[in-house]
Amino acid sequence: MIIVTGSIVAREDTFDDVLRSCIEHVERSRTEPGCISHDVHVDCQNPMRLFFFERWADEAALRTHFAVEGSRAFVKSLKGRIVETTGTQIYRTEVIER
Repeated sequence: MIIVTGSIVAREDTFDDVLRSCIEHVERSRTEPGCISHDVHVDCQNPMRLFFFERWADEAALRTHFAVEGSRAFVKSLKGRIVETTGTQIYRTEVIER
């Protein structure tokens, strides 16, 4: 399994539009093959910060996700509407059965 994390900080005057774009991106991404989960969360310590947590079946599914026009358009749409990003962190993981 592949885990992807990242965060953005929206400008105060664009937060509502950025959040709406993030939710649309998450909902679209959830329908893609290989997407196990795809979520966006508002940081309770910094309400302008949005945190993404994604789980993908494998690297091929993630690469396909990054290549989807909707994903590229989403990233482009953030330009000028955010003040900070951590970028994307990608981790290869395995489930530990208990």
